Amino acid sequence: MSSSSSVKDELISRIGGSVVASLNAGEALKSWRERLSIKQVELAKAMSISPSVLSDYESGRRPSPGVAFVKRYAEALIKMDANRGNLLGKIMEPTEDSAILDIGEFQQPITAAEVVKMVDGKVLSGEAYLDSSIYGYTVLDSIRTIYSLSGFSFYRIFGATTERVLAFTKVGIGRSPLVAIRVSQFKPRMVVLHGPSHVDQLAIDLAEREQIVLALSSVQREDVFVKLFRKLIPG
Repeated sequence: MSSSSSVKDELISRIGGSVVASLNAGEALKSWRERLSIKQVELAKAMSISPSVLSDYESGRRPSPGVAFVKRYAEALIKMDANRGNLLGKIMEPTEDSAILDIGEFQQPITAAEVVKMVDGKVLSGEAYLDSSIYGYTVLDSIRTIYSLSGFSFYRIFGATTERVLAFTKVGIGRSPLVAIRVSQFKPRMVVLHGPSHVDQLAIDLAEREQIVLALSSVQREDVFVKLFRKLIPG
């Protein structure tokens, strides 16, 4: 298998995984297209389907798309993007001095409430969503995230799905991580902060606006906090 084929397959897997794992498959499809600034009518033409059919899938008027449709959708996006600057390719680029301390996908989803318990956390926002399913996690150094992850590269932290928890270490008052999420088109299901004794009200307000479960961990040691999530991955 060539390197380009390998990258393409991984991108298809990344896009497809995020759509299948999402609570709203149509919205997940739409978000990928809009991130790449591809118009609905253009993508429909590339897929040899009518714009109305594509619109029905993205809006949820049709039942959730099957695996075959999601694959066609991803393949068309990748091909169009390759001719427009290859933004998707940047997802696959490694970063030096990465802000990502750990990242993983759970074999079985857990609830946001279970994450709160695991990190000995206090819920600051989103109590109504504590029964939401969490499919993966990303642990981030908040300072490095600000300096080394920007623009499209920020999307790498979402792994295979946005239905995940973003856990930030070295947090000051909690404002910066939530501001970064606010301006991103990707939104995690949950955010856990480690470090501050209290969290800025703006961060809480932003989490509420984005309907994100926000929790503050009381785990004392950062290294212990980072390793908590890895324990949920078998092997």
